[in-house]
Amino acid sequence: MFREKEICDAIRTAYLHLFPDKKERKRALSRLDLELVAQGVRYRGESVLAYAGLRREEALALQWDCVSLDVPTPYISVRRAWRAEHNRPAISTVLKTKAARRDIPIPKCLADCLREAKATSTSDYVIADSEGQPLSYSQFKRVWQYIVVRSTKERTYYKYVNGQSIKYTVKPTLGTSQKNNPRIVYTLDFEVTPHQLRHTYITNLLYAGVDPKTVQYLAGHENSKTTMDIYAKVKYNKPEELFGVVNQALHPSGTADNAAG
Repeated sequence: MFREKEICDAIRTAYLHLFPDKKERKRALSRLDLELVAQGVRYRGESVLAYAGLRREEALALQWDCVSLDVPTPYISVRRAWRAEHNRPAISTVLKTKAARRDIPIPKCLADCLREAKATSTSDYVIADSEGQPLSYSQFKRVWQYIVVRSTKERTYYKYVNGQSIKYTVKPTLGTSQKNNPRIVYTLDFEVTPHQLRHTYITNLLYAGVDPKTVQYLAGHENSKTTMDIYAKVKYNKPEELFGVVNQALHPSGTADNAAG
């Protein structure tokens, strides 16, 4: 019997073969991929990107007064937005769009994670620096580096030799440790961005059969076209379902013919 990782690797290989262009390889992460990403999360609050589908500016502005955990159905209320002004964080109640204001029910795994984070937090913010303040842009980039540094993406370095700048590249091997810091193990054979976690959240909802209008609300999409574009890609990536729909539409007697045969 195949293990989950072997199946995911096979699917990923087939996907890259079908869509060799990098722009076409933008995809939702698998459950296994999410678990690997979670290993590099420095703040538990970062999980809201993957399991609540928040935008980066919504996650960085999230305060505990908008996280309802002691209710039968835990949820997050999006009421504030973060932005950077001269590398300093600024929190506003003016959201990206009217649709961005929403209440998002959260899964048990995220609720448990946030309860642990809240128990030790001394800040009003779910994601905060050592002084309890929201992160600046540069701080967020450093925090995200804890995740991307474990990627096997090819890296380019420059070294000065005899007064000349020499360019060389390094391609880390999956499963090996960084020479200068053995605690960092290269466990990600894919690239990941904050927006990709949000995209994964939306895609997983659609795969689970949640209707697009509900997904639009949970994602805070002002324009339904944004949601429907993702929905169309999700449906396209499930050819076994499309075959039945197309066959029924264009050859409705096909089922009867097959039964007769």
